[in-house]
Amino acid sequence: QVQLVESGGGLVQTGGSLRLSCAASGRTFSGNAMGWFRQAPGKEREFVAGIRWSTGATSYADSVKGRFTISRDNAKNTVYLQMSSLKAEDTAVYYCAARRYLLLDTRPSEYSYWGQGTQVTVSS
Repeated sequence: QVQLVESGGGLVQTGGSLRLSCAASGRTFSGNAMGWFRQAPGKEREFVAGIRWSTGATSYADSVKGRFTISRDNAKNTVYLQMSSLKAEDTAVYYCAARRYLLLDTRPSEYSYWGQGTQVTVSS
């Protein structure tokens, strides 16, 4: 079992920056793929960014490419999402997730472990 805890959400103005953290514990292994997803009220959960833990290979949704950066700290078992140039459309609950398998995937159903989420609100 893997436990994931997100932190770092909050209120930020349009154009501002915020860094989210996801601390992993339990049976995390180096081959897992991890991802950030977000969900706004009334909308489906959508893929934001992903990282293959062992290699650091990354993937981003088109809507955030160039503005968000996903990274990891192996020593701390933590994955980060650095968000810059934030827009009102980025407002959502952001979730960290871990997959059992090596490769990245953009589908929420492919991820087995989820954090409780952290709210990000961007004021316009």
